This record gives sequence, structure tokens and C-alpha cells, in this order.
Amino acid sequence: MPEGGKLTVETRNVDLDREYTEHRTIVPPGRYVLLQVSDTGHGISSEHLPHIFEPFYTTKEQGKGTGLGLATIYGIVKQSGGFIWVYRQPGMGTTFKIYFPRVHRASETRPADTDNRIADAERGSETLLLVEDESAVRYAALEFFKKCGYVVIEAKDGLSAVDAVNKHTGVIDLVVTDVVMPGMGGGQLAEILVGKYIRVLFMSGYAETIVHSHKIMDLEVRCDFLQKPFNLRTLGRKVRQLLSKTAVPLAPPRTKFLMVDGPFLGPV
Repeated sequence: MPEGGKLTVETRNVDLDREYTEHRTIVPPGRYVLLQVSDTGHGISSEHLPHIFEPFYTTKEQGKGTGLGLATIYGIVKQSGGFIWVYRQPGMGTTFKIYFPRVHRASETRPADTDNRIADAERGSETLLLVEDESAVRYAALEFFKKCGYVVIEAKDGLSAVDAVNKHTGVIDLVVTDVVMPGMGGGQLAEILVGKYIRVLFMSGYAETIVHSHKIMDLEVRCDFLQKPFNLRTLGRKVRQLLSKTAVPLAPPRTKFLMVDGPFLGPV
């Protein structure tokens, strides 16, 4: 909405009967929770509409967006057993309707401080390099790792991570990095650091086929993979599990990595 407008977010319970699902054959009848998001923008053209959930599809200029947001949403909705529909009218805006299966279950009661306790399986004192372009995810993971006792070096993307490595003089025990990031992805970053930091935990919210297209599992590193979305407890246990596989700490690099106008040229 470049000239401004109205964004409306609605939630409600809906019951889809057979009459409705006859026109939406993919959606079975049942009880759902509807999340509906509408805007009053320009709308989506018929040319682009069939491709909006495809990974890396974008109408933005190069460097202005990766075209991964809607692909991520689609994946999360499908993993949750839900369905997503798009309604658009050029010049009148777009509406996304997401149907999640309704779950009937009594809420759990537990002590108020349970979620704030750090388990032994999550604690550590090693140094982590955390690379994540989504600021909300990065900040949450950063605070959690600090509470667990880790020393954390953070970077918003692969290029920033290389710069942080150059400035760091101590040991980095584990690289925790997203796979798909603007500028330099996690696979390329790990490839640069091979031989210096051979333990890597990759994170991604995208389909396994997309992750493998970045060839992260072909690297000569001791690596593992964590599928998004995940909770911080799962992340903490995964980090501890990977660190415990090798007791020998990794020495800091004796070389610096040269970056000129973005691309990696090699060690100097």
C-alpha cells in the first residue's frame, strides 16, 4: 500500500460444511479457526498470482527482497494441517484466508516459573557464532543462549558473520546459522569457514528440497540441521547435543577472510 491504506486482521471459529467444501475439494468438512488478513492495496495481478507461494519468486528489484516470505507461510500452514486461500481484486486489495484445524484440549496447568528454568541439557559455556537475518528470531535466540551460559557472537547475515570472525581472537566452538539469507547464505558461509570451525548447526523454515539445493550436507563439516519453526528449548538441546559430539575445542583462525564489494575472494 504505497499511498497508505487499511490492514485488517481477523480471527474467528468457522464450521465448514459439505456444501462449502464441494467448491473447495482440498479442504475437508470440519471445524476450523480462520485467520484472515486483508489490505486495501493495489492487489495481485493475475500474472503473478499462480506463483506467489513459490520459493524465491518475487516482483521486487534485485537486492530488495528474496521472495521467501509467502513460501514460508505456506509451509507452516501445511505442516499444521491447514489450508490457505488468496482472494484479490486489482485496484481493490488482497485477502488471505488461512484455515487451521480446531483443537479441543484442556489447557495445561503448570508452575509459573517452569518456562524460565534452564535445564542442564541446555547449559553451556562455549562460544557460539549466531547468524540469522530475521531480527526477532536472532534476538530471542541470543537472549536464550546467554541465559544458558554461552558466549554469543551475533551477525545478521553471512557477510556480517565473516566480518565478526575476522574481529574475533578467541575460539568459536559452534556456528549456528540460517540457510537462506540475503547476500550470503549459510551454506556459503560454512564453506568459507571449513577448516577453521568444523561444527555447524543449520536452521531453515523451508522445504528440505530447498535446503539441499544449497548443498549444505555436501560440506566437509560436522553439521546438523534443525527445521523451523522450533522452540528455544529444542534449539538449546540441539546445540548441546552437537557440541557434546566432539570434546576437542577448535582453535581460532590464523587467517583473515578478505571481502571486496561483497563476494568472498579468499584468505589473506
